[in-house]
Amino acid sequence: MTMRRRLAILLGACTLVACATRSTSPATSLPPGAEARSLLGAPLVPVPPSAAAQARLSAQLADAEREWRRDTTNADALIWYGRRLAYLGRYRDAIAAFTLGMRLHPRDARFPRHRGHRHLTVRELDAAVRDFEAAAALVRGRPDEVEPDGQPNAANIPTSTLQFNIWYHLALARHLQGDWRRALAAYDACMRVSTNPDAIVATAYWQHMTARLAGDSATAARALAAASRIDRVIENDAYLRLVALYAGRVTPETLVPSRAESLDDATTAYGVATWYALAGRSADADRLLARVLAGPQWASFGYLAAEARVARTRR
Repeated sequence: MTMRRRLAILLGACTLVACATRSTSPATSLPPGAEARSLLGAPLVPVPPSAAAQARLSAQLADAEREWRRDTTNADALIWYGRRLAYLGRYRDAIAAFTLGMRLHPRDARFPRHRGHRHLTVRELDAAVRDFEAAAALVRGRPDEVEPDGQPNAANIPTSTLQFNIWYHLALARHLQGDWRRALAAYDACMRVSTNPDAIVATAYWQHMTARLAGDSATAARALAAASRIDRVIENDAYLRLVALYAGRVTPETLVPSRAESLDDATTAYGVATWYALAGRSADADRLLARVLAGPQWASFGYLAAEARVARTRR
């Protein structure tokens, strides 16, 4: 029996590729419907998208699954199957798909890159770091490549690359761990592969904020200067606004009104909360972090960063 036939039988017998790894997955200890536990111990259940978005994402997943089942060893098809699973909040199943890809294609850096991203989503920070470091080793000395968007921006122009995403997410994982020194080293590497305004402003913003938390004023100033040279982006408008805040051109209340009933952007709110903390306004920072964590955006990086900040203070 060929490998492809064995895989087809295994995967056909299960609804998802996840069946091969669920028995040892942390998901086995989760309540029904939850994909993860927060860093504070709460179960995290995916928020259903709108009916229109659900229909679109489900159709895209069905197409991706059909394409993958035509050739279950095709790397591109498996990548997209995993990505489409994740867009529907099925993060554990996406991790299993990328795990299968790593077994079939151990030299393809895209699989640990994407698996690491979803390890972040489900709060498995150490596993995410291992995946991103493995991906970085695989791309060392190789030319970079554009990473196509799963949900294209309005201009339909991809703004990131494989190597950018590896270093950006590794730096974020280190930031979440409070490992400022290693996070800054990863942001340095990320800046070297940041080749367009969106990538530059995203990297420089996080680098500036991390350097401020680390007490590294020289790196913070250099990063803020790099970000401040960007005046137009395709999709990272939130980072441009936060750069204006850290540069002293706007006030925090213009970005997150204190009386707003809900927070539309957890990433902006986390950036403003960090600004409050660095300005010595700890009560304002704590209130804003609590508002972030009271919202539903738990899969966003801003929410995750707020959660990590609160979790570190409770240790």
